Amino acid sequence: MPDQMSVLLIEDDPMVQEVNKQFIQKVEGYYVVDTANNGEEGLKKIKKYKPDLVVLDIFMPKVDGLELLYQIRAQKEEVDIIVITAANDKKTIRTMLQNGAIDYIIKPFKFDRIQQALHHFQAYKSKLSNESISQVQLDQVFFSKENSSSQQIVNNEIELPKGLNKSTLDLIEQYLYKQNSSKSAEEVAEGVGVARVTSRRYLEYLKAANKIELDVQYGGVGRPINRFIMKK
Repeated sequence: MPDQMSVLLIEDDPMVQEVNKQFIQKVEGYYVVDTANNGEEGLKKIKKYKPDLVVLDIFMPKVDGLELLYQIRAQKEEVDIIVITAANDKKTIRTMLQNGAIDYIIKPFKFDRIQQALHHFQAYKSKLSNESISQVQLDQVFFSKENSSSQQIVNNEIELPKGLNKSTLDLIEQYLYKQNSSKSAEEVAEGVGVARVTSRRYLEYLKAANKIELDVQYGGVGRPINRFIMKK
């Protein structure tokens, strides 16, 4: 596939890995050369395949995405990185960008967002394919509208309502993201290890933020049960 860019996908969750693989291969000009389940395996496959692009998760066993990025740069592997992760704290985002990630996508996300990232990467590679480049062409790489959305995240803290904290929110989002069916507040509470009333507050916040969908289920007798599923 001489005209296509090779992508190594590094993601430990099999379901998420498959969804991301399908998304990437829907974008014209890309194919997934292989996948890896952790950073240790990922580094070996980077050396083996020399891919054009690595799509990288952060939360993984053995070697996580942040440590892998450090190793890639220390070993001078010439590969570009797009991060796709649930980590939405400013420190992590800044660290990944400072170490050379060209884009940062927060889970859950829609196909349009990864398509945008891959189109921008194509333009970036095209403009840097010549030995020399003009200032106008370089400005198009750095200041394109497509690039601005991911960089804006770094300059803004994510504000939560009083009484909610980001670490618990992250746990609940990650739990829901891995589920194949809708869950009640009680099931989420049990799965994450928080009180049911706490679970309900976070679910209400995620619903208001349009990150999850409400699935009202009616049984034979009694009140309907509110269940929730992550938008993917």
